[in-house]
Amino acid sequence: MVEMTIESIRVSLMNYQRVVILKEKDSDRYLPIWIGPAEADAIAVRLQEVAVARPLTHDLLRSIIDTLGASVEYVLVNDLANDTFFARIMLQIDGRSLEIDSRPSDAIALAVRAQVPIFADEAVLEKAGVKLDEEGQALEVEGTGTEKTGEVSPEELEKLSPFRDLIEGLDLEDFGKKQ
Repeated sequence: MVEMTIESIRVSLMNYQRVVILKEKDSDRYLPIWIGPAEADAIAVRLQEVAVARPLTHDLLRSIIDTLGASVEYVLVNDLANDTFFARIMLQIDGRSLEIDSRPSDAIALAVRAQVPIFADEAVLEKAGVKLDEEGQALEVEGTGTEKTGEVSPEELEKLSPFRDLIEGLDLEDFGKKQ
């Protein structure tokens, strides 16, 4: 497990879909995950400490977990299959650990409310992690150990295809700034 931080939430200029950009805590490796607009708003509202009149769905979920005497320990983006990310919410209740299946967007929205760590499985980072240079161009495909020299094999293009449009459409001028 690799600890991640939320680098930002972006809107792709290509298709206006939202993406949460997770950054490896101790590295320059990023994990872009497509998420829905409601989940993007739920994460952003909490990160920006915007007051809402009534609890949002993820606030309700946190309240239910707390009321039942459980606590969120951490969340884990644990798998990527057929261009779909999977996550687990790790709970503690009565001395027991429970793993709850979740969409990554919901797990992240809960994690920011519970103020718990977000992790990604190394295998997920090997499949979908990217390193970017100052211009926002991918430096290497994780898991291959090879630096990019301008030539990309068809296999590498296929591996990166879900993220190519996203990365090419991002405005990375303010990438280091918190959103």
